[in-house]
Amino acid sequence: MTVVTTGHGRLSGTEEDGITVFRGIPYAAAPVGPLRFRPPEPPAAWDGVLDATAFGPTAPKTPYPAPLDELLPDPDVPGDACLNLNVWTPDPGGGPLPVMVWIHGGSLRNGSSAVPTYDGRAFARDGVVLVSVNYRLGIEGFGVFPDAPANLGLRDQIAALGWVRDNIRAFGGDPGNVTVFGESAGAISIAALLTSPHAKGLFRRAVLQSGAPAAVAPDTARPTTTAIAERLGVAATAEALARVGRAELLAAQTAVTHGGNPLTGTTGFHLVVDGDVLPRDPAAALADGAADGIDLLMGSTTDEYRLWFVPSGLVDRINAVALRLVLLKQRAPWRAARVYRAARPGASPGEVLGAIATDKLLRIPLNRLADARAGRPGRTFLYEFAWPSPVLGLGACHALELGFVFDTLDSADTRALTGPDAPRELARAMHAAWVAFAAAGDPGWAPWSTERPVMTFGAADGSAVVRAPRERERRLWE
Repeated sequence: MTVVTTGHGRLSGTEEDGITVFRGIPYAAAPVGPLRFRPPEPPAAWDGVLDATAFGPTAPKTPYPAPLDELLPDPDVPGDACLNLNVWTPDPGGGPLPVMVWIHGGSLRNGSSAVPTYDGRAFARDGVVLVSVNYRLGIEGFGVFPDAPANLGLRDQIAALGWVRDNIRAFGGDPGNVTVFGESAGAISIAALLTSPHAKGLFRRAVLQSGAPAAVAPDTARPTTTAIAERLGVAATAEALARVGRAELLAAQTAVTHGGNPLTGTTGFHLVVDGDVLPRDPAAALADGAADGIDLLMGSTTDEYRLWFVPSGLVDRINAVALRLVLLKQRAPWRAARVYRAARPGASPGEVLGAIATDKLLRIPLNRLADARAGRPGRTFLYEFAWPSPVLGLGACHALELGFVFDTLDSADTRALTGPDAPRELARAMHAAWVAFAAAGDPGWAPWSTERPVMTFGAADGSAVVRAPRERERRLWE
């Protein structure tokens, strides 16, 4: 047993394969009672030694809908004190070591730090103090109310980063060398944190995996909250919804947000421009230099869309007429279908639509952000993950890179996406790049420039830097 002292009390962790792990550390008070639908408050100090050997409660949520529930395991740990985090460290008494803080994805309504793929031992093995965070999800984290602040889940993330600043030295970490990284909704959150005055100075570098800057006006996000309240027969206020039991609230949330996906659209939750945590649209703020001086590593997978289009059968239900109608509705460039199909001989209309949607929502916004940062303080590095999974024809789908970044290919949960024979050398290379970026701001390839270098991990002919990949398609969106 290893004991450390934090600002709120002492903690006992456990030794695992030469790594010291502390789980379920409270960074804020349980968001229940008068604290429900309110900004996070510091946790109460405790006497004695707090047992930090098991994952803490996860935020209230329901499982992913079928068939994604088989591909994206989502552990549920009961309890109210869901504002907790975990720390993996090679030596609590050593350091100071670089720190990486993981913010999970899940469409702002799923996910947690207890997902086995996110085990931090490989990072600690390689000299990084790894922190993973839980934050409020769904309507409790991202509802929009007239009587409560917006972006509560984002405020939770900021509170966790504040805890890291104040306490990570006790775990051997360097509070002046913190990299925040996340995937999907976690990356979207980080893009917002890069622009938030509340997060200023809390991290030095950032990694955006398969998530681009995005936020909407409160009136755009409010209908999800209103629909949930109407289903419950209560007012769409924090006061009224706080009187609803969590199980009932989750059932209504699931009914309202069921169906659709991040690429085709659905009723869901969003970060909002609230004039406080998010004073401006993050994409515009970043283009204007809001993150100047912060190094960025960002990218996507080649076939993001296949996670949603293939297991559901959607890829086969889209015909040429449906493709044309969707592109008209989404105001895609008129030549898009022809240009994308030319680069993908034999692709079905659903596959063409998926490639276009992947670019529109991820690759193009990230390229634009990289272009806007060119020549400004802070370097930018882009990557693409191209290794195709053999599972269900998923290809290089959304979330596939996670087991490679964390070097957790042996986890059964990781193998649900990768299959049993994923290339370990690719995991070692990708994981090492993330470690190098966190340590010194250089993942091992050239920063963004007019040559548009993109490190492509796991391509058919091996990992290599590709200059201006699929440039004809990108230029459609200029």
